[in-house]
Amino acid sequence: MASVAVTGGSGKLGRAVVADLVAHGHDVVVLDRAAPPPDPAQPPTAGGSGGGSQSFVRVDLGDYGQVVGALTGIDERHQGLDAVVHLAAVPAPGLTTNQATFTNNVPATYHVFEAARVAGIRRVVWASSETVLGLPFQTPPPYAPVDEDYAPRPESTYSMGKVLEEELARQYARWRPDATFVGLRFSNVMDVADYDAFASWQEDPSVRRWNLWGYIDARDGAQAVRLALTADVVGAEVCVVANADTVMRTPSRELLAAEFPGVEVRGDVTGTGTLLSIARARRVLGYEPQHSWRDHVLQGGADGGR
Repeated sequence: MASVAVTGGSGKLGRAVVADLVAHGHDVVVLDRAAPPPDPAQPPTAGGSGGGSQSFVRVDLGDYGQVVGALTGIDERHQGLDAVVHLAAVPAPGLTTNQATFTNNVPATYHVFEAARVAGIRRVVWASSETVLGLPFQTPPPYAPVDEDYAPRPESTYSMGKVLEEELARQYARWRPDATFVGLRFSNVMDVADYDAFASWQEDPSVRRWNLWGYIDARDGAQAVRLALTADVVGAEVCVVANADTVMRTPSRELLAAEFPGVEVRGDVTGTGTLLSIARARRVLGYEPQHSWRDHVLQGGADGGR
């Protein structure tokens, strides 16, 4: 993969993805309505340490014609792409009305998938969501760690849209046996600056029970995207992408016993190990988290369960 479009490349996860791809030698075209904020360490059109480059094109993904134009060729920006990473979306439930969330997210994903077909792009990596697992778990999960093996349980309009997008990817993959669609069910994305807030949750585990105390460091999310671009995957695949630990100091089995009594624990959950299973991401993508909030907050680094 040399030339990659990243929709939503100006967002929190998008910025980390773009920086990682450029550092690994990819030429990245950011497609977004807002330009990425200036990064003094990486000028917008300069090559990274791996020889890649970054450019920006303003695109409204709600306009199918613009999306086709963005993926098929844009003057000096690119004359064809090897892959597209689709991250642009209203990123969570409740940020706007249900109708506005659905109308923004689902058509945009269709436009990207269809424009990729028109452009002959055979690798699409896109952001699904942990919410399809049943968040905010007002109905307890069937077991923990939760994984991709049970049917989606959308509990919000945002999540319902993600479920529809996963089905859309499966049908496009059926239509296009030469193409690959990898959906990444990202957990709650965190930058290093966000870790200061973690201390405030430690006395009340119920504050973060809504996603089984999961998170994803943006840099590890970027790693998962990069690996998905070259993973040996045929057709459509979805993987939960989270960090290897929880946001809590309390051991994970204790958290489950207190907040979800009676929920079966499957597998070897030790210490503060994640309750959002990343076993499939490890197996399919070769993903392995490299960062933890504990490295930035706790004395002496991580404390068990990583």
